Amino acid sequence: MNIHILGICGTFMGGIAALARADGHTVSGQDQNVYPPMSTQLEELGITLAEGYSARDIPKQTELVIVGNALSRGNPAVEHVLNSGINYVSGPRWLGENYLAGKRVLAVAGTHGKTTTSSMLAWILEKAGLKPGFLIGGIPSNFGISARAGKKLFVVEADEYDTAFFDKRAKFVHYRPSVAILNNLEYDHADIYPDLAAIETQFHHLMRTIPGNGCVIANQHDANLKRVLERGCWSQSCMFGLDGDSDAQWRVKMLDPAGRKLEFFHQDTSLGELKWPVTGRHNALNATAAVAAAAVAGVEPEAAVAALADFKGVKRRMEYLGQTGGVHVYDDFAHHPTAIRLTLEGLRRSVGGARILVALQPASNTMRAGHQLDQLAPALAPADFVFLHSTEPLEWDPSTVFAKLQSGGRFRHQIDNLLADLRAEARAGDYVVFMSNRGFGNAPHRFLEGT
Repeated sequence: MNIHILGICGTFMGGIAALARADGHTVSGQDQNVYPPMSTQLEELGITLAEGYSARDIPKQTELVIVGNALSRGNPAVEHVLNSGINYVSGPRWLGENYLAGKRVLAVAGTHGKTTTSSMLAWILEKAGLKPGFLIGGIPSNFGISARAGKKLFVVEADEYDTAFFDKRAKFVHYRPSVAILNNLEYDHADIYPDLAAIETQFHHLMRTIPGNGCVIANQHDANLKRVLERGCWSQSCMFGLDGDSDAQWRVKMLDPAGRKLEFFHQDTSLGELKWPVTGRHNALNATAAVAAAAVAGVEPEAAVAALADFKGVKRRMEYLGQTGGVHVYDDFAHHPTAIRLTLEGLRRSVGGARILVALQPASNTMRAGHQLDQLAPALAPADFVFLHSTEPLEWDPSTVFAKLQSGGRFRHQIDNLLADLRAEARAGDYVVFMSNRGFGNAPHRFLEGT
């Protein structure tokens, strides 16, 4: 089939393109921003790319258009598809009906940690020789790609964001998993959902799709998830949590403050210790969920724990880029105050009294609108100095955040000015963390390279 993808250079849609190509389809696509590394990956697969959304870039032989959820009515390519009568579908629906059907799907859902947990789970299954397929909203360093075809098992990052301009349900209702990890649940996506209750309803809809002989693996610590489960759970279920949580069947104990040494338990049985370079309580819980899900898929829990010793992390998830002048540089995909707080708390436990400098681009619609403003200053508290940057209008005054920080902060409209200030402030032994769920104008690499 000749498939054309609108919004092809996003991580999810690029993964859809790779899977469609692996299934033997002829694939083309277009996007507003066509640039490496995704453009390079797609071109290497033999996929023709066009920049922008001109209708003339939709090949005449196109039989199906897969529409990304970033596109809306008024987009010239969308209008052409509707007016011409070309068959179209959303990415999640195409994935669910044409690719996941017949596979055993393991889905990872939650406000935070989906990408990292999905990557951990895929790696455990890979080490066990199960050759899983996967579609992940990031690039696991162990694989170097965001998506691949597999055999019987498929790991999918299950996003609660809406499906498309013509389907406002959450993406994950299309995946019909037999195993679902529920990492956590907080209010997010203020451009889509009016309140937390609306997101809880979407998670409830996910619960309705999981078969009775399937399994739900949920975070013991999350009260919002508990409410979702209380609305109805028709599958087997188990909880994961920290050591000492009596109701959690799967537990983890942090053997050092940074979380680089862990011990895992199933019920009262130790599954062994893990030494790895990953830090933070949140990643300890991510790993526990991945071990539990892998066990449901048939991997011995002790083998799953051992596999994580080789886990290399995920691109842009607290990714260590290197040093410049003795300054350690990290790139992190940040989109919510809770994720910012957990990441910085983990780094603080790891580096002790060393200085932490944060450059934050509050780029998500929710953060720019200020829906979580009261949480932002506490989230940034572990940092010694904070730089904020935004080229788009913020519906709040950055000085109100800086006033609540002991270290203070600085706002810059221009990345060049932010980088100049950051270079002037940083000194050998510091840790600099760039945080954004967008490209940040390549600021992390520019800082590292001195450009």
